[in-house]
Amino acid sequence: MRKDRLLWVDDEIALLRPHVLFLQTKGYEIDTVTNGMDAIDMCRETAYDLIFLDENMPGISGLETLARIKEFMPNVPVVMITKSEEENIMDMAIGSKIADYLIKPVNPNQILLSLKKNLHRSNIVTEVTQTAYQQNFGKIGMQINDSLTTEDWMELYRRLVYWELELEASGSPMSEMLTMQKSEANIAFGKFVKRNYLDWMQAMNPKKPQDDQRPMMSPDIMKRTVFPLLDSGEKVFFIVLDNFRYDQWRVVAEEMASLFNIEEQLYVSILPTATQYARNSIFSGLMPDQIARMFPDLWVDEEEEKNKNLNEAPLIQTCLDRFRRQNSFSYHKINNVAEGERLNGQISKLVNNDLNVVVYNFIDMLSHTRTESKMIRELASTEAAYRSLTLSWFRHSPVRDLLRELAERKIRVVITTDHGSIRVDNPIKVQATNGEINSNLRYKLSRNMNYNQKQVYEINRPAEAWLPSPNVSTKYIFAANHDFFAYPNNFNYYVSYYTNTFQHGGISMEEMLIPLITLKGK
Repeated sequence: MRKDRLLWVDDEIALLRPHVLFLQTKGYEIDTVTNGMDAIDMCRETAYDLIFLDENMPGISGLETLARIKEFMPNVPVVMITKSEEENIMDMAIGSKIADYLIKPVNPNQILLSLKKNLHRSNIVTEVTQTAYQQNFGKIGMQINDSLTTEDWMELYRRLVYWELELEASGSPMSEMLTMQKSEANIAFGKFVKRNYLDWMQAMNPKKPQDDQRPMMSPDIMKRTVFPLLDSGEKVFFIVLDNFRYDQWRVVAEEMASLFNIEEQLYVSILPTATQYARNSIFSGLMPDQIARMFPDLWVDEEEEKNKNLNEAPLIQTCLDRFRRQNSFSYHKINNVAEGERLNGQISKLVNNDLNVVVYNFIDMLSHTRTESKMIRELASTEAAYRSLTLSWFRHSPVRDLLRELAERKIRVVITTDHGSIRVDNPIKVQATNGEINSNLRYKLSRNMNYNQKQVYEINRPAEAWLPSPNVSTKYIFAANHDFFAYPNNFNYYVSYYTNTFQHGGISMEEMLIPLITLKGK
């Protein structure tokens, strides 16, 4: 195994001989020089893993030596060592992208710690993370079996996402084990939803509301999150990121930590976990069947070809009207960067409204484009890559600029989504025997369908789940875990095209347990 090779540059290197011997006993190869010019010459001849560099030397200074070495060895970590504690020298060293900064006199353990941090951090982090996950593996397994309430499942999902991101960051091969554990959890979560969903729906009866008998769900968001902020006198921006999962929120959250105090929770999306149903439910404060009956002009049935989300602004108005609210509001749907930049240009005017609702469609478009484009499939080939694309979009999107402006103005922000998505890989056959059937891969509704009842969640009486029924005999079925519906005709082509794509509409933690974030500028 190759030893790490170090260069130590110090005009008093003879006094540091005990430190050099100590590191040699730890397995490092060390070259020493006493001035900057010799250091530059050595670096031209030898590839070093790390350089210890004295700041104050005769001849050219440590900072100048650093700059010259970085010209042809830009990636080598350099640890600056100096007697000076002057802040301007520290600033210049840090600005020159040093790896570490130590004040003389240094002891051997300080040096060893700096080496571990800069040369062995990745291996140490991987080892520690793997050990910690192994210790938690059994606890997570027990939690999967013992989760009896929605709160239990939310806590478990947070823990799974935490370890998913930790293992990913450490490059651990144990990510595959976690993927299997998530799949096991989703199977159990699907059973939990099937046992409880209709009870939640019954508790949603407006004549006998029992909010304590069910979790917070899509039609509750305006009433329980947005309206209380308005009642306290806050101006509110309500931002909906279509198809935004909790794991994606966790990587984006780090970008906002310096701007906002963050209050994070999860809520449960209604079924189907699809924009037409869940987002219309959020904005109206009603379940889909209630919208279809109370406001038939604002509901678009599955078989209609027009856009299913054309009426979101009117639905927001109906919600305000039903609660007898006089709040002024605006509504904006953003589909591209130009539209986002135009919105940002209107902030000074928009902040006069009590409520501004903004829907961003990028993540949903990314999910659909990934299905249709080979290039995007390559770019988002894994869960980690999918998260990375989301983070990259956020960093360079008008959304981030908007949030910065709102943080400075101390405008309250609520960020949520209508549903998440899950990567599917297991086809289930379904066929409509009479009449039309919708195209979504995670839920189907029709009058007559052939399928294996053990593989789906059936809702035979849609009214019990507050779902519209285009025909008297309409029923809904939902796929769970990583399943997706495929037609028997041209089955193999259909399966190969949709396997490993991100879909939504069905039952999984990723689709149903979704982020609800409240932000307050620091």
